[in-house]
Amino acid sequence: MSERPPISPRSPRAALEPEQVPPPPRRSERARNPFVVVGNAIFTILIILMIGAGAVYYYGRQILETPGPLKEDKIVNIPARAGKRDIADVLLREGVINVNPWAFIGGVFALKASSDLKPGEYSFQKNASLRDVIATIVEGKVVQHAVTIPEGLTSEQIVTRLLDNDIFAGSVREIPREGTLLPETYKFPRGTTREQVIQRMQQTQKRVLAEIWERRNPDVLVRSPEQLITLASIIEKETGRADERSRVAAVFTNRLRQRIKLQSDPTIIYGLVGGKGTLGRPIRRSEITQPSPYNTYVIEGLPPGPIANPGRASLEAAANPARTRDLFFVADGTGGHTFTETYDAHQKNVAKLRALEKAIQNDTVEPSEDAPPPTAAGAPADTNPTATTPRPGGQKKPPRPATPPAPAAAPTPAPGRQGAAQSTTTPVAQR
Repeated sequence: MSERPPISPRSPRAALEPEQVPPPPRRSERARNPFVVVGNAIFTILIILMIGAGAVYYYGRQILETPGPLKEDKIVNIPARAGKRDIADVLLREGVINVNPWAFIGGVFALKASSDLKPGEYSFQKNASLRDVIATIVEGKVVQHAVTIPEGLTSEQIVTRLLDNDIFAGSVREIPREGTLLPETYKFPRGTTREQVIQRMQQTQKRVLAEIWERRNPDVLVRSPEQLITLASIIEKETGRADERSRVAAVFTNRLRQRIKLQSDPTIIYGLVGGKGTLGRPIRRSEITQPSPYNTYVIEGLPPGPIANPGRASLEAAANPARTRDLFFVADGTGGHTFTETYDAHQKNVAKLRALEKAIQNDTVEPSEDAPPPTAAGAPADTNPTATTPRPGGQKKPPRPATPPAPAAAPTPAPGRQGAAQSTTTPVAQR
């Protein structure tokens, strides 16, 4: 029988305590590897960065997509050579954005548009988001301003209009040749140089002239595109009505065919004042016979060059005149003209117009306080103003006939049409 060790009585508390505390487990050799430690640190950093990037992406997207503060569309000018911070300041000042400038710069970098921001005048839409604002500047779709150059102005008058328009920049080196600019409505961004405007008008004129010259009537008497411009400029100054241009063209074409002097008053005016375009008073009787290369009362055929810049419609009329035998036309008192083939019929129409003008003057015109200057004994007065007739668009067109070869009694002179866009006209004497 084996012997058992004696049993030593223990207290209940001692019985619950282990007789020997087990040693702690040994740390794995792999866990103590420095590569594992570094790897765990990198993994932890990556997780933190991913969470941060996600938060930044979410916040940045909210900034880019949130509707902006604009209550209505607004035009804002981004100056040339402005940096990203300058652009942000302009947009913030104009109320286009309401975020910190650094948020705008961050949006520019996020959209990879750092080198694509273009200066100019932009139209930002109502509630445009930051993304929309940046996209608008990157696309470079600047505001286009419509500029209308009326028909019948001289090159000098057109240059004056360009110089008075603050949309354009720069100066004009020299006045373009008469008739080389096409009057039309053009669109330009703010800051376009005036030389660029002139170049565009000249290029458009060359293109349009080539097209019209190509499809001209083969029977037309002008021998070159330059002569076509000259004839069109006279037509432009003679009438402002679209439905009359081809008939006025026919009158001058028939006169050229029959070797009758054109006797167009606007040519006298251009010979007197040149590019200024407006005489500012009626033509004097003495000026009708005053020698000038442009005075078609003196010279045969067309003048040496245009007297204005004709529009497309007048060029078309000169290239394709109406098929009539008319040699004369005179104002009819209603804004239009009456055309006739014979001088006798023309004189009757002139008499009707004078009677109408006299009736109008008796009803509406008060006597002038200033007496006309005295004239030489037996000589007719130099001026004889008459009422002007209404023109389309609320403007006035002086009564304009084309006259026959100089009759025995000298006709009373009259200035021609002073340009389709002139806001004022001068009293004229009807011949």
